[in-house]
Amino acid sequence: MSQVINITLNFDQSLEQHLEQNYPEVVDFRILSKSMDARGSNRGRTPVVIYKIETIENEEKFTDLDMILPEVGAFKQRPIIVGAGPAGLFCALALADSGVPCILLERGPRASERMKKIAKFWRYGILDPEANVCYGEGGAGLFSDGKLITRIKDKHVQYVMNKLVEFGAPKEVAYESNPHLGSNKIRSLITSLSNYLITRGVEMRFNTQVKKIHYIQSDSTQEKIITGVEISGGEILASNNVVLATGHSAKDIYSNLAAIKVAMKPKDFAIGVRIEHPRRLIDFLQFGGFCQNPKMQAARYRLSFENKQTRRGTYSFCMCPGGHVLSSGTEADGLVVNGMSNYARNSPWSNSALVVAVKAGVDFSSEQIMAGIDFQTQIEQKAYTYSKEHATGREIPAQTVHNFLHRDTLDSKLPKSSCPSGLVAANLSQILPPFVTDHLRAALLEFNQEVKGFAGREGLLLAPETRTSAALTVLRDKSTFESISHAGLYPCGEGAGHAGGITSSAVDGIRVARSLIAKEKGIS
Repeated sequence: MSQVINITLNFDQSLEQHLEQNYPEVVDFRILSKSMDARGSNRGRTPVVIYKIETIENEEKFTDLDMILPEVGAFKQRPIIVGAGPAGLFCALALADSGVPCILLERGPRASERMKKIAKFWRYGILDPEANVCYGEGGAGLFSDGKLITRIKDKHVQYVMNKLVEFGAPKEVAYESNPHLGSNKIRSLITSLSNYLITRGVEMRFNTQVKKIHYIQSDSTQEKIITGVEISGGEILASNNVVLATGHSAKDIYSNLAAIKVAMKPKDFAIGVRIEHPRRLIDFLQFGGFCQNPKMQAARYRLSFENKQTRRGTYSFCMCPGGHVLSSGTEADGLVVNGMSNYARNSPWSNSALVVAVKAGVDFSSEQIMAGIDFQTQIEQKAYTYSKEHATGREIPAQTVHNFLHRDTLDSKLPKSSCPSGLVAANLSQILPPFVTDHLRAALLEFNQEVKGFAGREGLLLAPETRTSAALTVLRDKSTFESISHAGLYPCGEGAGHAGGITSSAVDGIRVARSLIAKEKGIS
C-alpha cells in the first residue's frame, strides 16, 4: 500500500527522522520532488524545504520508473546525428535504446582531450578552433553551470533526469526542483554516456566536421530530399535522415544551410554582461544570517525588469552560485564570456548573465538570415580588439558596477575575479551597443531596489555575454520536427532555435528520435 504525502520542514531538519517519528508504519519512501522556499530569510524568516514523497507501508520495495522505448530494430540507412551535445547525445540514446544503430559526428575531440586544449586557452590564450568551450564531446553544456532547470512540461523530462542519474549524476537530480550537476560531474557523466552508446552500436566519430549537407531534388514534385553529408577529408556518408544538433556557435553550419536554401528565419535573442559578486555578499543579501549555516547552499537569484518606455526586457540568466566566469569564444579574433560552477558551488564568487533583449527587425535586419550572427560577431570582435590593444587579447574587458553606473573613467584597480583568463579595465560602453548599456544601467538601479547592495561597489561586470541562444531558427514541422524545406533533415536543440538549455535540448533530441522511429517504423 502506498500513498503520496506533502511535508514541509525547516531547512535544517532531517526528513528521515521526521518520518521515523511521525510515520512509523512507513518501510520505504522515495522523494518525488523537493524545493526550498527561502523567501524572507534575509528578514529573519526560517527557510523551509517542501517535499512530495511516496511511501510504502508493507515489505515491498519501489522499482525504478522509466519511460519504456519500443524495440524497433535498424533502419535501412543509419540515421546521422551531427553534434555530440545534449541534443545529439540524447537523440542517439533514444535511438540506441530502441535498437536503432546510428552515426554520431562531432567536430571536436573527446572530453579528456578537450579539457587539455581549453586549459591552454584559459591560461595562455591559445585557442583551438575545433576543441574549445563550445566544440567537443558534451557540447557547450560540458562547460556550463550544469543546471537542469527547465520550464517545459514534457513526459520526456523525467526520462532525461533518470538517465543522467544512471550515468553518474547525484540521485537528487531526479527529484529536486532546481537540479544542478556542476561542470565537474558533467564531464565524467558525458564520457560514460558516450561509452554506453558505443556498446549499443552507435558509431561515434570525433574530430569529424561536416562540410556539406547533400540532397537531391525530385523532378516531379521539386521536393528537396536529404541524401547524406560530406565530412572532413571528403568522405560522403549516405543517409535519408540527418539530425542537426550542432549548437548555437557552429556558424559554418548556418552558412551551409543558407547556401542550400534550408528554411530559416532570424530570431530575437539577448546580449549583455556577466555580473560577478563575492559569494558571501550574495548569500547574505538573499539569506541574511542564515547564510552562516553550513546546511544552506550558495544563494541563487533571478531578476527581471521591463522598461515601460521601450518595452524591452533586461534579466538575469544562467545564474552560477559559487561559480566562475569563463572565456568561451570559438574564434581567435573574438571574446565571449559564460558562467559555470562545480557541483559543490564553493567558489568565493557568484555570477550571472545580465542581458538585454535584442529584437530581429529592430536591432538588426530581419531580411538577412545571418544578420543576428553578424551582430553578435561584431561585438565579440570589439571586445577582442580592445583586449589586444590594452593587454594580450586573452584578458576579458571588465568594469566595476559603480564606474559603469556613473560613467566614470577606467577603474584604476579591478577587484579579484574568478575568471582564469584575467581582466583588462574597460569602459564597456565602447564595446556594447548604446541601447544595451542604457538598459543595463536602468535595470541595475531597479535590481538594487529589489536586492539592496546588488549594484554596490563590490559588483563587477565582464563582457560580452553574446551567446545566450541561437540568433536564428531553422524552421521545422511542429509535429514531425522535420525541416519544412528539406525532407529528411531534422533541426534539433538549441542551435536550431528549438531549445534553451541542457534539459530542453536533451528532450528535443528524444522527440526527434521518436519522430524518426514513427516515420521509418510506423511506431509512435
